[in-house]
Order: sequence, then structure tokens, then C-alpha cells
Amino acid sequence: MAVGTKRVIVIGGGLAGLSCTIKLAEEGVDVDLFSMVPVKRSHSVCAQGGINACNEIARQQGFSEWMHFDETVLGGDFLADQPPVLEMCNWGPKIIDLLDRMGVPFNRTPEGQRDLRLFGGSLFKRTFFAGATTGQQLLYALDEQTRRWEADGRVTKYEFWEFLWPVLHEGQCVGIVAQDMRTMQIRSFRADAVVVASGGNGLLFGKSTMSVVCTGGAASRCMQAGAKYANPEMMQVHPTAIPGEDKCRLISESARGEGGRVWVPRSKADVRNPNDIPEAERYYFLEEKYPKYGNIVPRDIATREIFHICQEGYGVGGGNMVYLDLRDKVREIGREAVLKKLEGILEIYEKFVGADPLHEPMKIFPAVHYTMGGLWTGFTKDEKSGGLKKGDPKNMMTNIPGLYAMGEASSGYHGANRLGANSLLSCIFDGLFGGSCVKNYAFDAAKVAAADVPQATFDAVVQQEETRARKLIENKGDENPYELWMEMGKLMTDNCTVVRYNDRLTKTIEACQGWKLRYQNIRLSDTSNWTNQNLAFTRVLRDMIILSEAVLKGALARNESRGAHYKPDFPERDDANFLKTTIATYDPAANTTNITYESVDTTLVTPRARTYGKVETKA
Repeated sequence: MAVGTKRVIVIGGGLAGLSCTIKLAEEGVDVDLFSMVPVKRSHSVCAQGGINACNEIARQQGFSEWMHFDETVLGGDFLADQPPVLEMCNWGPKIIDLLDRMGVPFNRTPEGQRDLRLFGGSLFKRTFFAGATTGQQLLYALDEQTRRWEADGRVTKYEFWEFLWPVLHEGQCVGIVAQDMRTMQIRSFRADAVVVASGGNGLLFGKSTMSVVCTGGAASRCMQAGAKYANPEMMQVHPTAIPGEDKCRLISESARGEGGRVWVPRSKADVRNPNDIPEAERYYFLEEKYPKYGNIVPRDIATREIFHICQEGYGVGGGNMVYLDLRDKVREIGREAVLKKLEGILEIYEKFVGADPLHEPMKIFPAVHYTMGGLWTGFTKDEKSGGLKKGDPKNMMTNIPGLYAMGEASSGYHGANRLGANSLLSCIFDGLFGGSCVKNYAFDAAKVAAADVPQATFDAVVQQEETRARKLIENKGDENPYELWMEMGKLMTDNCTVVRYNDRLTKTIEACQGWKLRYQNIRLSDTSNWTNQNLAFTRVLRDMIILSEAVLKGALARNESRGAHYKPDFPERDDANFLKTTIATYDPAANTTNITYESVDTTLVTPRARTYGKVETKA
């Protein structure tokens, strides 16, 4: 790296990583973009339903950016710092306009306006969409812009490279060490700032709707290097997914937003084909319990209601499934019109279940879906607007100077529960707004330029990672890493998802200590030095165990119910004791995570009850 130039490393090829890369390149910063998979296969490609923002059509309904902000902090049960959320919502309309100019094929009304659909947590249509493949369309559009800067020499892509560890010098992040997943070469890279945009951690729970690369490994490694991890216990379980032997496949909230209805037979013993069950003998429990919002209640509420209805024995065939029915919508607007809006998810269901979802109701059940917690990031409030101070280097920065977190790897915007279609917005906002903050840090705030750091600092971290890999390859134990991971995933899913009990959490934490010990006795089935996926998985298993402990300890300590965190023994939200951010830190000497708390900024909206008009009903 030539003296005088500035270079930033971005880890993750999803929407947050690409939007940050584009913004940095536009501002004259060289970018090294790292991704474990081809950029166009990043997990953002799996997003289906849409992206939230207020526009002129939404305003005609009475909607506004402030209402979007209020819905978001209410949906997150007031656990999110409010200034970043306000800034994100204010940027929403500009982001949609930008994406439109980039060529994203948003659905249009007959008049040519960008179409809107309903999504959970709002009574207003404020979700823009491109069929049911919105994430794919956004990712491809941003990838095209990234390729333009790549052709200009401003961006260098490192696809099939895995981030292993941040390089720190005098407490400042000055680069990373990464491994080529094909040649297995481990080497260091200098950078004046590093942005972690590596996605969520669904693999902690075994099966989820996330891609299999969503291990949380990058965030865990940063935590082990000294970064704070916020609200680890806040994991979203999506209400509608297809259970599978290998993983769970998402059925987007857009199905409910477009008129899909959730129901079960009113009789527990009813085993008839759903097409043979008349309307009067169906229990539309979301519509009856929440008449104001119906099927578009926020995800945590819908998930708990589906879970409880199955626990009470009303599930399809007495099992863990309910019906998601689009037949009324087909009768209303026709099969082709429904396909135009939802074809992507309907194809997924038909492919993996073998049934036509427009001819008979889909069978669905909740599945782990999104990581609300993540690396802790700071911000600088703009006292005039209530949002963020534009360009301030502290925005999106972790407690380690020069190390930033964006997208799902960050804890920034969603609190205890994310509203559907806010994820794509938060990812792109992070990159576009945060890119300037990162650039200003690299040029003006960094105490030491990466080019001036001694090479020995980088070599030491390379040696650390080479030693770690060599020990795994040479280990002669008898533990199978995949069996250990499957056991961990089952216990995490059983005891730390929809419903949480302290005795089960305590037992799982005890099991976690056993996972750590058993990991020391691990054995690789592949010891080769070429595309060794067994090594990569086994290495990240340790990072998943450490992050799982943070999730479990955070959940055990939070004796209340808030958003996705629900404890029947503590059914109410407890603002007096728990209106605060959980902070997990790692103690390397004891190989354990510790839990502390920090305050939440609620200066813009006073916390209030989160009921969504619930009424008590019986089947």
C-alpha cells in the first residue's frame, strides 16, 4: 500500500458490505472487499418481501418518516437507541429513489407508481417490493455498481476468502488476517479501517432460514479480540417457514402482507384435507386475537401465537404446523395477479413440498431467522434533528477504534424484535450513511496510518492463525465436529428460541461448558491443504460455542419478556430493571463471556405498552 493512500477492508458481500464499498469508492477510498462466497450469493440474495420507506403514496395514507420511526422502536420493544433509528427512517425515501435509479425492478401500479404492500407492525402500506425476490434484485443492482468501481481499480474483490482475526496496534484496528479457502494460504492485509458486515449467526441453532455461511464467526472473533457484543439474546424466530431435514426455508411475510391468512382447524381431532374444512370450522387465531392488525402483527407476536396454538394441540394433524392460506386472495384478484407478486416464494414452496400453494394452504411453522443483536456500535447524536451527526467517525464504530460493524452483524436498529422489511433498509442505510463516517475516520481520526504499522504486528497474527489451523489438523481426538454442532444446535433451539425457562437455560449453559471441553478433543476428517472445508467449519465451531454462551447468558440474566425474548415465568416487560442494552464481553484467560449492561437512548419517544390491540379469544 503506497504511502499517502487510504484503504478500507469490508468483510461481507451482502447489501451492507456492497453499499459501504460503493460509498467509500465514490469518496476516493480504495476498498478490499472480502466474501466467503461469490458476492451475488451472499445471504442478502435470500431476502424476499420488501424494503420499508415512506414515499408520496404512503404520505397520502397519512404515513410519515416519523411514524415509520415510531413503528420501528415500538416493534423493537424500545431496546434500540432511538437517534440511529430516526436517521435510518429519514433516509428511507432517498434510498428507494437511489435504488430505482440503479435499475431495481420494483413492482408498479397500473399508473406506473412504485407499488406498496402491507408488512407486519404497520397499518399502512409502506413496503416497496420486487415480486418476492426483493433481496436478489437489490443485491444484483449494488453488485453492478461495485463492478464498475472494480473495473476502475478502486475496489479489489477477495471472493472465497475467510476473515480470521482483526489486526490491532496500540488498541486500533489496522487490518485483518484472512485465509484463501481454495489454496488455504493465510496472510495479512493492511487497512486504515475495517468494516464487519458479515451477517447473522443462525447456524448456532442448527437449522434456520439463514444460509449455511451465517455462523456469526466473524463477529465472534471480533468479540474475542476485545469488541463488545450487544443484546446477544435477541434472536428473531420467523413465524412462517418450511421445516426441512437440512435447513428451514423462508416463506416471506409478504404472503401475509398480500392477504394470506393463518388458521388451524377449530377441532383438534380434525384431520381432513384443508380444502374440505369449511370457513366456519377454521380458527383464524391471529385475526380473532388481534382484530386491528390481524395477520400482520409483528413477527415475535405471530411466532408466539403459532407456537402456543400448536402446543395446545390445534396444530395441523396435532403436530407443529399451521396453515397459511392464499386462496381468498386468488379468488379476489386471480391466480396470475398473485403469482406476479409472490411467484418467488410460491416456487420455493412447490419445489420443496410438492404441493401447489395457490390450490391448497401452505403448512408452515416458525424458524430461527434473524440476529437482532450484534457487535455494539456507537453513534453521535445530532441535537438539532434528533438523528445522527452526518460524517462523524464514531457512527457505526465498535469500541475498538477503526473497527466498524454494519448490517446484521451490528446491533444498531432493531432492539428486541425487527419489523419485517426493515432489514434491507438498515443494511443499505448503514453502508451509505456509514461509508462517509469510515472515510472520515481513515483520513482524519485514525491515530496511526496502517502503512506505518510495523510488519511484525501483522506477522504475529498470521502466526497465531497458522498455529491454530495446524493444531486442528494435527489433533488426534475422537470428537466429530458436525455431531457436536448438531447437538449444540438442537439444545439451543429447544431451550433458547420462542419460549425460555431459566432452568433450561442454566442446563444449556452447563452443556456449553462441556462443548468447550469436547472441542479440545476434536478430530478432522480432512487434513489436506486444498479447499479444506472441514478445517474451516471446525475452526468456526469454537467461535459459535463462545457466541452461544453469550446468547444463553444474556437470556438467563434478562428476567422479563421483551420482543423476541419471552419468559413465561416473567411475562411482563420490566423497564425499571431491563430497559438497558445487554453487553457481552469475552475473557480469554477464563475462556468465558461476561454480561454487563448499558443504557438505551429513549429521548425521542417514551416507552409505552406494546399490545397491538390484543383481545382474549378461545377456539
